Amino acid sequence: MSPTLTDVAKRANVALSTASRAFSDPDRLGPQTLRKVLTVAQELGYEPPVARVTESPVAGEAATVAVVVPDIANPVFGAFVKAAQAEGWHRRQTVVLADTDLSPDREREVISHLLDQADGLIVCSPRLDAEEILGLCGRTPTVLVNRETAGSDCVLADSTHGMRQAIEYLAALGHERIAYVQGMQRSWSNAHRIELIRAETERAGLALELLGWQSETVAGGTAAAASVMASGASAVITHNDLMALGVIAGARALGLSVPGDLSVIGVDDIPFAQVAEPSLTSVAVPMARAGALSLEMLGQVLTGERVTPRTLRLPTQLIVRRSTGPAPAHFSRQGTAAARATKDPS
Repeated sequence: MSPTLTDVAKRANVALSTASRAFSDPDRLGPQTLRKVLTVAQELGYEPPVARVTESPVAGEAATVAVVVPDIANPVFGAFVKAAQAEGWHRRQTVVLADTDLSPDREREVISHLLDQADGLIVCSPRLDAEEILGLCGRTPTVLVNRETAGSDCVLADSTHGMRQAIEYLAALGHERIAYVQGMQRSWSNAHRIELIRAETERAGLALELLGWQSETVAGGTAAAASVMASGASAVITHNDLMALGVIAGARALGLSVPGDLSVIGVDDIPFAQVAEPSLTSVAVPMARAGALSLEMLGQVLTGERVTPRTLRLPTQLIVRRSTGPAPAHFSRQGTAAARATKDPS
């Protein structure tokens, strides 16, 4: 039996009339009450009857949508923005782009600045907590990408499948100790991947070396290379592909080979992964699909087609290339110099 508005009102502990206003006249409710009702509706799977829209404030004109990303220089966010702009063009919406340079403070300022200019916001891979973002946005329709919270539209790249494949693949290659190079501290995706890697390495009987936070850039990965080797791991997974490319560069500077001495896996599957030397094994994240879907979800809210928040989870997939190989036969905590000497006494 489908949930009713009465079920929503009881669960949210509000009057039936209050629950009704959340869908028919939300401006009459306070932000906290509105979000409580919408969260319960989302949890119960309640969908209000489709009412005939006489005139939406945005439906009859081109809406302006602001897309906020942490680093447009990272190709994965470039793919997200390009797909979002294409969907916006199809919907005759103007898409405005803002880059926060991975800074929580700048993200806060950008969102506050855009509220007066945009009919809706899409905030991708934010550094701020979801509660603060939604508090800043107030009643402005907002979609969060790679940041999950109840009572808001969310699009998530679910790394569960891809990370399981990555750990199982490394285990099959004989690796027994895996390192993970973290992204920045306030990244939801980073925390999500840590949970997955911990669970999957434990399930596979592998040791996990969790290394410190790094800038989500090539430079961050290069800086982490020495820590990777000091950890005694024969394989490393990094928060993203840029960091993986940096680890490869750093390993070379230390006189090591990839994958002979160290196997490297990134996350995102950016175009550079295919042409790197060696080509990079990566967990493909469907960020272009996320860009299109986030515009579609926001458009449904702006035109009054949908009120109840939704959460969409997009699967990930391991793409195997030449940066991964069998574990070195004589790998030790002291590094791979001894292993290379054993293989080549000259």
